[in-house]
Amino acid sequence: MLSWALTFLVVALIAGLLGFTGIAGAAIGVAKILFLVFLVLFVVSLISHMMRGRAV
Repeated sequence: MLSWALTFLVVALIAGLLGFTGIAGAAIGVAKILFLVFLVLFVVSLISHMMRGRAV
């Protein structure tokens, strides 16, 4: 998930440098959404791991 967000970020930066502002805007929007999804899943995983506790 994080790798896809970084890929779209790189695509947006390259498109912005080349002047394709429409594509850059769309790619940065997708990158933001993917990064937020990654953060939510990471926090949920972290909380569930903490709630599970250690096995004896």
